[in-house]
Amino acid sequence: MVSKKASGVSPSPTLAIDTKFKEMKANGEDVVGFGCGEPDFDTPEHIKKAAIDAIMQGETKYTPASGTLKLRKAVAEKFLRENGLTYAPTDIVVSNGAKHSLVNAFMAICNPGDEVIIPAPYWVSYPEMVKLADGVPVVVNGAEENDFKVTAKDLASVLTDKTVAIVINSPSNPTGMVYTEKELREIADFAVENDLYVISDEIYEHLIYEGRHVSIASFGEEIKKRTIVINGVSKTFAMTGWRIGYAAACPEIAKAMANIQSHASSNPNSIAQAATVAALEGGMKDVENMKKHFVRRRDFMVDMFNSIDGVSCRRPHGAFYIMMNIDELIGRTMYGKTIKNADDFAALFLDVAKVAVVPGTGFGADNYVRWSYATSMDNIVDGIERLKKFLHAADL
Repeated sequence: MVSKKASGVSPSPTLAIDTKFKEMKANGEDVVGFGCGEPDFDTPEHIKKAAIDAIMQGETKYTPASGTLKLRKAVAEKFLRENGLTYAPTDIVVSNGAKHSLVNAFMAICNPGDEVIIPAPYWVSYPEMVKLADGVPVVVNGAEENDFKVTAKDLASVLTDKTVAIVINSPSNPTGMVYTEKELREIADFAVENDLYVISDEIYEHLIYEGRHVSIASFGEEIKKRTIVINGVSKTFAMTGWRIGYAAACPEIAKAMANIQSHASSNPNSIAQAATVAALEGGMKDVENMKKHFVRRRDFMVDMFNSIDGVSCRRPHGAFYIMMNIDELIGRTMYGKTIKNADDFAALFLDVAKVAVVPGTGFGADNYVRWSYATSMDNIVDGIERLKKFLHAADL
């Protein structure tokens, strides 16, 4: 028998869509994919070279569970240099991707029945991770007219005596929206007033196209000691497959996370850790080049979506995603099928037009689909042309 906990965990719709897309492509079908969230750029050469050097130098053994001291020092230096945050290496826990860091964080702070507030649209794994930690995810919706962001007032509307934490993801997956410093300060004040933890997922920190990234932990010691900052190298340095994420927290929480990890997975990959040191210390030239391509793609897609009848979108300010509003299509019959939600639309779009997008139902946004622009302009042009034909043939 499968455990109740395992039975209650839903599969990731982003990975499910990407898996089906890859199967169709492997079978020779002419499909275009906008599902999985990973940069379509190669890992920079100096990072790959550092990994090769690590192999040749025999850095292939177990490391401390929370990561090598060299890497934890490099992470601490990154926080001071880029975010104005002071952490000791013992406050840093390096994990097998930021996803692993998040699981460690929820497990470190949640007791059975504790509630964690999650703004929607949310990254698909947050609620499931909270459930795995025996917590209860409490969703609060961010309105599209407010760029899908929530306010302290929104958070207060779902606050109970069981609430222990708030999740903040800026820039956001799936919306690409970025919280301003003023908005974050209000949320920080709310967290301090109510003695709540903040899980601040900053994995898209360097992929911001207007404005700048501000870490909520930087507003003073009171909020810093309540914040677990989650980050990693997957998105910034096109290192998704290297599986290195990291967290920074107060000493008690960091120690708890390290202990949990030591029993769950031992240490992160030793070779990838060496490569991550090179990534953090090697400058941002490759990242800036990548951002230029992302801005061009984003602007083209936003303009096109807002020129097509039946769909619309807001302009994201970070990450590499666009949430396309399909509200006008809900309830319509297309190609003999009634569109009840984003799942229906995405399935029909893939079957008929051979375009893979991610339904917003997995993000807590039933009337939206997510497009990733971490793909070539050729694919983007092709995908949008297919969208036009798909909707036109359905008499929209």
